[in-house]
Amino acid sequence: MNIWIFNHHALTPDMSGGTRHYDFAKELVKRGHSVTIFASSFHYAKHEEMKKYDDAYFLEEIYDGVKFVWIQTRPYQGNGLGRVLNMLDYMIKVQKIALTCKEKADVIIGSSVHLFAVYAAYKISKKLHIPFVMEVRDIWPQTLIDMGVSKWHPFVLLLAVLEKFLYKKADKIITNLPYAYKHIETFGVKREDIIWISNGVDTSPFKALHVKHSEKFILTYTGSMGQANALETLLEVAKRLDKKLPIYFRLIGDGVLKASFKKYILENALNNVSIEDAVPKEEIAHILMSSSVLYVGLKNSPLYRFGISLNKIYDYLAANRTIIFASDAPNNPVKDAQAGVSIEPENVTALEKAIVTLYKMGENERTLRYGNGLNYVEKNFSIQSLTDKLENLLNGLVCKKK
Repeated sequence: MNIWIFNHHALTPDMSGGTRHYDFAKELVKRGHSVTIFASSFHYAKHEEMKKYDDAYFLEEIYDGVKFVWIQTRPYQGNGLGRVLNMLDYMIKVQKIALTCKEKADVIIGSSVHLFAVYAAYKISKKLHIPFVMEVRDIWPQTLIDMGVSKWHPFVLLLAVLEKFLYKKADKIITNLPYAYKHIETFGVKREDIIWISNGVDTSPFKALHVKHSEKFILTYTGSMGQANALETLLEVAKRLDKKLPIYFRLIGDGVLKASFKKYILENALNNVSIEDAVPKEEIAHILMSSSVLYVGLKNSPLYRFGISLNKIYDYLAANRTIIFASDAPNNPVKDAQAGVSIEPENVTALEKAIVTLYKMGENERTLRYGNGLNYVEKNFSIQSLTDKLENLLNGLVCKKK
């Protein structure tokens, strides 16, 4: 089976960020399938170009047997018109490039990191007469509305029309959010046509490492530094605990608030916090396993009423370290795995209490109480088991088409 995936923001492990489609594709290639991922090389978080094109506007690369087609799209900063133009640039170029490929795909997946990528996948599916799968990650335009953008904004209205159209045209809909079906069903889509395939983790890099805890008590956060991640709460706790307890906070990643966090540390003369640049995904396992406690937090927001599927949570679980989970999302993998402590979001007092309690508990007791993450994630969210679901879905569509 020859599978095409249109994901504007797809990444390889030598870059920083989630590698959902690379992980699935690598496993599918092991099973004898061919997979091509069409992605832009302009990094969505770093706002940097990751490839050199010379006179070309796209490049082809084989990474662990997975074919990547990197597309040069216009650079941008922030979330304004420049980002929209970048999306449209991808949508136009990816169709042109896909139609020049010598080997025709058997099935195509369009991923909703934005809906223009999904629309491009639909257009190609019609021209090649192949099944079209829509993958719902962020729910557009509802995500914008939940963030405070008016539902009558012209861009929101455009996305609403496009969303309804694509739901009707998709042969099947994949979503990584466990309760997204509640939203999608309102558009007349049958429940059996909506398949939950969560994010997950390849546990092999974690199992191959034998890293001892640092002698210091290190609390680590990895990932985006944006409005959604509630890192202000974590920094406030770090300020309270500075010079009181030997607890060190590491924040690793990129995002729009990174500069302001660095300024906060300087203004408050904090000696117990480091703000570090994002690292390639392949380095994450060692960082997490060198930590004492791992933190994930989210804003108290209706954004998460359909559940969450954060890559970092599955990485944290695979690292088998105690996790502090600060969110009111309806699903809680940390609680399900008995791998840490759950508290309400944006609550400085609750977070401080959780951190101090875990510090006083000691490494042996923390491991005894909360050291089940790796076993849990292997059984429920391994890339192998998730790829089983994806492979079965795609095989069924291709066989039906034939």
